[in-house]
Amino acid sequence: MSDVHGEHTTMTDRPNLYLLRAADIAARSQTFSHPWNALSEITGYQMAKSTGLRRTGVNLARVAPGKESFVYHSHWQEEEWIYILEGRGIAKIDGVDYEVARGDFMAFPTPGVAHHLRNPFETELVYLMGGENRDVEVADFPDLGKRMLRRGKELEIHDLSNAQDFGPLEGE
Repeated sequence: MSDVHGEHTTMTDRPNLYLLRAADIAARSQTFSHPWNALSEITGYQMAKSTGLRRTGVNLARVAPGKESFVYHSHWQEEEWIYILEGRGIAKIDGVDYEVARGDFMAFPTPGVAHHLRNPFETELVYLMGGENRDVEVADFPDLGKRMLRRGKELEIHDLSNAQDFGPLEGE
């Protein structure tokens, strides 16, 4: 890439660069998976984080044929969205399967409904996903009976079968 003076620069030369080029995204993409889903395999890049954004996330994701995104989940604090760029997938939203394709947009305001994305088709599924990055987040995993609590970098997982109902708070 070239700066305003025509000099060639890369992300390595200028790690705080506010412009992210397609070649940099492709070169730095990583593959990761969710530990609770054996079919979870996403190759992608955290574009917002790499350009210094802290309160919002924007990620490029690729899911190969036969693979899935993460695990069926819902959010209590952080809104999330997905925009399909290429390919087709199956989005499970609030217990219903929907076929999604290029140009489709999904939004999950909070408190949100559970959602998940998988690719049972023969071509790669490519999409943008993003949302908020808050200091505290609670996410439920209804198929697994688990709840995640994240405070900063601390993460707790709770088994909902052990949860105790203390009733309404005082004054409610």
